[in-house]
Amino acid sequence: MSLRELATRIVKTLQASGHAAYFAGGCVRDMLRGVEPADYDVATSARPEAIRALFPKTVPVGEQFGVVLVIEDGHQFELATFRSDGPYTDGRHPETVAFTDVEGDVRRRDFTINGMMYDPVEDRLIDLVGGRKDLEAHLIRAIGEPRKRFEEDRLRLVRAVRFAARFDFDIEPATRAAILELTPQIVTVSPERVAAELRFMLTDRSRAKAVRLLDELGLLPHILSEVSAMKGVAQSEDWHPEGDVFVHTLRCLEKAEDARWELVLALLLHDVGKPPTAGSKGFVVHEKTGAELADDICRRLRLSNREREVVVWLVKNHMRFRDAKKMKLSTLKKLMSEPLFEDLAELHRIDALASAGDLDNYRFVMGEYWKFREEKPPMKPMASGDDLIARGLAPGPVFKEILDEVYNAQLEGKFSDREGALRFLDDLLARRR
Repeated sequence: MSLRELATRIVKTLQASGHAAYFAGGCVRDMLRGVEPADYDVATSARPEAIRALFPKTVPVGEQFGVVLVIEDGHQFELATFRSDGPYTDGRHPETVAFTDVEGDVRRRDFTINGMMYDPVEDRLIDLVGGRKDLEAHLIRAIGEPRKRFEEDRLRLVRAVRFAARFDFDIEPATRAAILELTPQIVTVSPERVAAELRFMLTDRSRAKAVRLLDELGLLPHILSEVSAMKGVAQSEDWHPEGDVFVHTLRCLEKAEDARWELVLALLLHDVGKPPTAGSKGFVVHEKTGAELADDICRRLRLSNREREVVVWLVKNHMRFRDAKKMKLSTLKKLMSEPLFEDLAELHRIDALASAGDLDNYRFVMGEYWKFREEKPPMKPMASGDDLIARGLAPGPVFKEILDEVYNAQLEGKFSDREGALRFLDDLLARRR
């Protein structure tokens, strides 16, 4: 049974028990756009206790707000009792809620295109805010008084940008004016919520438009001041005929096509070290400065340690392909052995395409990489510290120096098994003595 069929079954169950029940919000918007919704939310007159009595598997995720999850055939559906919100004092949650009718529920929602409901049993659209008209006109419009909507939940400032970029819609003038006025208040929103919106934006094909719109509306300096600082930072026209660092970064986002979160965030931040190093010739070690800034940004957004480590590594190493033809084979093989090598290669490819378009280094490295993969080389060193101890050496800093030399020889193909590794080690120790 499809998600829609399961959601319709839920609506039928509620209606059969005397409750009003409709599909609500984004799923209705997507249905009208001809897009299959990823999930279906249901708004109903039924109170949480009535919902729990009707369905065998439920999870009370926010009963104080009338929200209950219903589990059907392993899928979760959010059911919310019609409600109106009391005053907001924290820019996120209402102090109180009151259960109400369908019109009261619609009036509290964010944008008209998200404020429609649909009865799948009667095949009837319920549009009390002109959502369908705005959908056809390609407009993002706040429901009611825009300033009030944004003051209730300041994350809506960013959500307006996300929807406008994702659907390629314009923001209605009064709604846009309210965003411009309230832009500084985005700093009061928790970093986790902002990061979640950034994830939605950057993993969508409209990511460049979203960042451009964040900048136009004055939100970018408050969310990612380091990215905003790229504007006006000139680059060599030989390597970057496209323009300044900010323009180049937007082009990278445009070239990225579909990309996972960490990679596209690294693309956004890969040149974040250029503004602070702009006084040096060729932005010397901007990748090192950029990695430090990327680390700060990921911590500020409270990303997971894994996400942060991936982004920082990619930013720190994004210039490695530049010197690939001059690398020792062992150094290149070490780079190709990195778990994130393919992501790094994709970052370099996009970076090159977004500038002068020179893919020579990329083709060289990837040619070596596929040969390297065909060789199926052992990824782990064949000699260890235990071998040095067995030969009478005391553990110390010299261990790393010796083992690195043995591993480099391994990667360069000077031996292919453990016996060869130990012979090389013995010869090396004899030479050192």
